[in-house]
Amino acid sequence: MEYACSVRDLTRNYGGLRALAGISFDIKPGEVFGLIGPNGSGKTTTLRVVSTLLRPSSGTVSVFGMNVAEKPGDARRLISYLPEDAGAYKNLSGLDYLRFMATFYTQDNRDRDAMVEQGMELADLGERIRNRVKTYSKGMARKLLLARALMTKPRLAILDEPTSGLDVSNSMGIRNRVREYARQGTTVLLSSHNMLEVEFLSDRVALIRQGEIIETGAPEELKQKHGCRNLEEVFLKVEHLQ
Repeated sequence: MEYACSVRDLTRNYGGLRALAGISFDIKPGEVFGLIGPNGSGKTTTLRVVSTLLRPSSGTVSVFGMNVAEKPGDARRLISYLPEDAGAYKNLSGLDYLRFMATFYTQDNRDRDAMVEQGMELADLGERIRNRVKTYSKGMARKLLLARALMTKPRLAILDEPTSGLDVSNSMGIRNRVREYARQGTTVLLSSHNMLEVEFLSDRVALIRQGEIIETGAPEELKQKHGCRNLEEVFLKVEHLQ
């Protein structure tokens, strides 16, 4: 099987600090794979390496068989990355921002218009899509940025805290969108501090602590294995056993 993403013995150092200590995992095509763990555990560093923004100190990362360190430009054509701290151009309208971003993916006017139409539907901002981004609430801006990440229909969507700043209703809508895209063939690698959200979204999860993966599996399997009601309890129990 060709994996959508394959991580092998990945380490990443920041000076004398080891952020990732040789982690390995595979993601199947069309799968939603979640990374969960506390602050500073290595979740965001992992996403940045997979998305080609950071080079590994050692080990390998492949996206659909392509080594991201050796061919970062080619890998980026398959990837869309939404960082936790992403921002949009505040003086553009939401619509103009989507149009601008679409030009990086296609020069065909018809394809661009279809992409922007998809982005407007995903953002679900109504007439506010025509207002400047600087007038948006944090939640509205996040919906726009997520729309930008998914409207390109990437083969691998990398989402860091995808519902950050959203209320319960909008968070649920975004989760449903992510699952819908996965059913259509987009593979999703996501990370969130909200372990219950990851449990709801993910086919499989990896629990990461201090740069090491301490457990991997389907949410239901992990809950049954450890006799827990949810992934938060699983994480606390597994962390205690280490």
